[in-house]
Amino acid sequence: MAQEQLWAKDLPLDQAIHRFTVGEDPSLDLELYPHDCVASAAHARMLCRVGLLSEADTQQLVSALKRQYQLSLTNQIRIDPLQEDCHTAIEAGLTEQLGEVGKRIHLGRSRNDQVMVALRLWCRSQYLNLGWRIVKLARVLIAFGRRHAELPLPGYTHMRRAMPSTYGMWALGFAEGLLEELEAGEGLYRRLDRCPLGAAAGFGVPLPIDRAFTAQLLGFTRVQRSPVDVMNSRGRHEQALLDWLVSSAATWEKLLWDLAIYSTEEFGYIKLPEAFTTGSSIMPNKRNPDVVEIARAKCRELRGISEMHRQIMTGLPSSYHRDFQLGKAPLLAGVKLAETLLGVMTRLVPVLQPDAARAQAAHTDELYAAHAAYQLVAEGLAFREAYKVTSAQLSDGSFKPDRDKLKATHIGGAGDLQIEQIENELLRREQLLVSRTRQDMQMREDIWILEGA
Repeated sequence: MAQEQLWAKDLPLDQAIHRFTVGEDPSLDLELYPHDCVASAAHARMLCRVGLLSEADTQQLVSALKRQYQLSLTNQIRIDPLQEDCHTAIEAGLTEQLGEVGKRIHLGRSRNDQVMVALRLWCRSQYLNLGWRIVKLARVLIAFGRRHAELPLPGYTHMRRAMPSTYGMWALGFAEGLLEELEAGEGLYRRLDRCPLGAAAGFGVPLPIDRAFTAQLLGFTRVQRSPVDVMNSRGRHEQALLDWLVSSAATWEKLLWDLAIYSTEEFGYIKLPEAFTTGSSIMPNKRNPDVVEIARAKCRELRGISEMHRQIMTGLPSSYHRDFQLGKAPLLAGVKLAETLLGVMTRLVPVLQPDAARAQAAHTDELYAAHAAYQLVAEGLAFREAYKVTSAQLSDGSFKPDRDKLKATHIGGAGDLQIEQIENELLRREQLLVSRTRQDMQMREDIWILEGA
């Protein structure tokens, strides 16, 4: 059953204007639908707790919301364009099933804080999902680094061979970058861990609502106190999620760039599996790294999507503005793109094939020049003199380094990659995700259980 908009005032509405203002919400809001059901159940339970809703009505509302929640998880929900968004669709479903009782769900809240809490729950859920995917990518990079820890690979600066490295050192560098992003993600989670529900349109409501109880039911550790800040934060937390992904994508992009370069015939250090390449339409000899190139481009696309969201959501005065509606599309698109990228790279890394012979051949003596100069410094020579001595040896062909003696054995060097320490840190980040994921899952089970039921 279609229902009029929550804001309708019995005035005629031009259909072209309606389509323009509704935009993509009927399809985009399917993503928010289950989160709005969860938040609505918490809101109903809070209204009952403070005496604004009877226990019988609350039981009916929560049961009906649970049914809508389950249908939304199995893609059995459709939002009619006339309903505009998930908020009206949920209330329409409740009213159709429960009559007047269904209409009581909106007491003490606005569509503004309703969408805010649904977005906050969605962002929290997506943080957990993406955090797990980053963990998986880090794990396959660590596994690759362990398998090839000592296999020589030239290290480059300015795209020129510079110093000795290994495949393990190369792969673990990306794993370390992902660990840093997981650490940054914990700060993001703390930003998301505040409940906006109860702010209404941005000024509160003249009712004895219990915002702390609602926050507790939804698994938040605190209330976002200021109703004004709730409205002003629309887009702020969503942008923080996108910024986190963009920052992480800077690591993904460098990995993809290296694979594109190292898999060329000119370098030949890594072979890409045929499943991750495509043939040429004209040259029978070609296998093109299309997956790597498309993924690399999509890292830049992610930056563009994030910037689109930023441009839409910033530059506005305080309180709510309809501009905010347009932030949903880039937010959902950016998160979906990041999810896809992480899935592709997690499948790619384990099947990379190092070409040890090519890398060994390129791992020539001159890569050890700086190491040899440092050895002379350790023996008492000033660095500038050591530099000149080594340079002269390179020029006259007498430079013959003792490679084993010149291996870097400090933390992180080729002689001490700290693989166990990296794995232990990843495990700590993973355990935190386990705890938060369990809390979120438990909340979604407990939200339907009424006190005393």
